[in-house]
Amino acid sequence: MTGSGQKQVKRAALPGLLLILLHLGLVMNTLPLKAQMPEKDTCIISQSFFIPDSSFQGHRNIKEKYLTPSPVLRFSKPQLTMPAILMGAGIAMDLSSGFKNTQLSFHDKHLSGFHTAADNALLYVPAVIPYGLDLLGVSSKTDIKNRTAILIKAEILVTASGYLLKHTVHQWRPDRSNRYSFPSGHSMQVFATATMLSMEYKDQFKWMPYAAYGLATGVGMLRLANNKHYVGDVLVGAALGILSMKLAYWTHHYKWHKHPTFK
Repeated sequence: MTGSGQKQVKRAALPGLLLILLHLGLVMNTLPLKAQMPEKDTCIISQSFFIPDSSFQGHRNIKEKYLTPSPVLRFSKPQLTMPAILMGAGIAMDLSSGFKNTQLSFHDKHLSGFHTAADNALLYVPAVIPYGLDLLGVSSKTDIKNRTAILIKAEILVTASGYLLKHTVHQWRPDRSNRYSFPSGHSMQVFATATMLSMEYKDQFKWMPYAAYGLATGVGMLRLANNKHYVGDVLVGAALGILSMKLAYWTHHYKWHKHPTFK
């Protein structure tokens, strides 16, 4: 193979490699949070809770414990790192005509006859899984009412921001079917709900972040294979989906069970 041929192969393989790195980066981004969280989310009730005390210290401790969210629910700058990297990289790639042309050439050469509906079929799987686990008796960190409220808020953010950007940017899709390529709505949706899966179950099931973000990354790659998006569209969509879900958690006020069972 000639030097120019090798260079073309390397450039063509770059989109897939970037999405694999995205998956690994998102999984690794969940690990530092564990160091911020205690081993168990338990509340030791002292005798002062049962015996009247003029200071009511026991009552105050119980109230604070049950009303204070876990560290994973609070805003922190490190949680913005990965979405910021994804968004910056995605915008840079979408502004690069050379990078987009390389993707188009690779698709025309290797995937011109490829089409699958799996990206649509898998889109809402991460959103449904928690309710299936509820039926099986597997508890999430957040009770079902609060979790559903958080999900609804995140979906509103995803839908509103996606619609606004698509109808403002008007970027052609790679297959030229319409001008709603940026950002990837599929990526926004699936990465938002994958983030919820990771946050709710990663302490019970250590493999959950890998599975959740792996599924989301797979949907993103299928959107590329279907020639519906450029890599930059997928990366920015992933960033916006993650931010939408985290923002829904950060701003949520627990109206039902006051005690979020995050470890």
